[in-house]
Amino acid sequence: MKILVCIRQGLDGEINPFDACAYEEALKVKNAEVILLSMGPQSAKDFLLRLTRLGAKKAILLSDKVFAGADTLATAYTLSLAVKKINPDLVFCGRQTLVGDTAQTGPMLSVLAQTQLITNVMSIDEIGETVTCTTRDNGIQTVTLPALLTIERINNLRLPSIMSKLGEVEVWSAEDIGADKEKCGLAGSPTRVVKTFQNESGKRKCKFITDNELPQVISEALKKQNEDIVKTQLSSQKLSKVFIVGEGPRPFAETVSDDITILPLTNAEDLAQKITELKPNAVLWGSDSLSKKVSAQVGAMLGLGLCADCTLLETDGEELYMYRPALSGSVIAKIVSCTKPAMATVRTTQNASDVVVAAGYGARDFLDLVKAFADKIGADMATTRKAVDNDILPYNMQVGLTGKTVSPPVYIAVGVSGAVHHIAGMQRAGTVIAINPDKDAPIFDYADYGILGDAREVLK
Repeated sequence: MKILVCIRQGLDGEINPFDACAYEEALKVKNAEVILLSMGPQSAKDFLLRLTRLGAKKAILLSDKVFAGADTLATAYTLSLAVKKINPDLVFCGRQTLVGDTAQTGPMLSVLAQTQLITNVMSIDEIGETVTCTTRDNGIQTVTLPALLTIERINNLRLPSIMSKLGEVEVWSAEDIGADKEKCGLAGSPTRVVKTFQNESGKRKCKFITDNELPQVISEALKKQNEDIVKTQLSSQKLSKVFIVGEGPRPFAETVSDDITILPLTNAEDLAQKITELKPNAVLWGSDSLSKKVSAQVGAMLGLGLCADCTLLETDGEELYMYRPALSGSVIAKIVSCTKPAMATVRTTQNASDVVVAAGYGARDFLDLVKAFADKIGADMATTRKAVDNDILPYNMQVGLTGKTVSPPVYIAVGVSGAVHHIAGMQRAGTVIAINPDKDAPIFDYADYGILGDAREVLK
């Protein structure tokens, strides 16, 4: 069994955390030959060499100046050539990086490398001539080999043993993998970043209240008509022939077009055929896991740019301008597609209740109290990445860039600090109430109401 693990070095010089989980899953497969694959500068050789101490037979670094500036499609193309050359039984990828946060490269790579695909893997249950996995949102799935799996944050990467040995690192150029240089790097990237700026979106004017006022504030918030998902001025110019896949993207589409056609979310092959035949100017998808998977597959099939997790759209009547958070939500990028139709996934939401109570890391010592409060008011529970990383609450509750997006009429943050990657997942809630003992906690900048104090006293 040969397993190829695609990894990326983060801005901090360490392995991307999702990729670390993918590597650990590969190392757990008995009698597997594990090979690492990465794309980056020559300086990444030392990074890869260190990782071979954990058990990979070798690492391959794709490094060539023509690879620079690649978007997800150009990255997937380059990686696919290496995959075909190595010919593994399985390819493991982390769900996404924390640099781009797109979750597109894996599904695109599966199309270009001609493998089966399972995304959002929470556990690998059986490997033989087929592979069976439990996924985050779509139950148990089985596909034949060769297959590509995208792995969620489900484990911790082991440390090297004192007796571990270094493997070898091979460096492959564009020539070594037979790459068409026009399809690599910036030249082969169908999306272009027009502008970047600091993310100041979602900030609110916080009114501090007492704990006695909390029930009334919740009641009044629930009586308010829920605000639209997209809080933005409509574009004065309109884009014709905009397709939406499923009903979720409609509020975004209505900000840029009066000519909207809905397509059912089926499979990538059927949707690619319809898009080719009907020739829309733009196609918008939701941000649920199935839409992300299928949209990336369609992008790879048709050679189209795909902008991920957009929070705002604009148009001048000719071009679609897409805005999305990047670098864990700290910056906003304005992006345009060089291919037609322009395609984007937009921040649709996932919440069943009118109220969501989020227990952050600061609530770790009184979770039972927070859960009892949520049950009392009929609320869904949510949490933050730090709480999940510390095994306080399960990953399926995580809200934020690396979790899910919610937009309830009322969002109550208990012991939540307010990191930008969490704000990105809840900033379109109707009314936000923050409970925190730290008056300087960033969450208060994104809340309509704040209670400064110990949540154990507030929620009792």
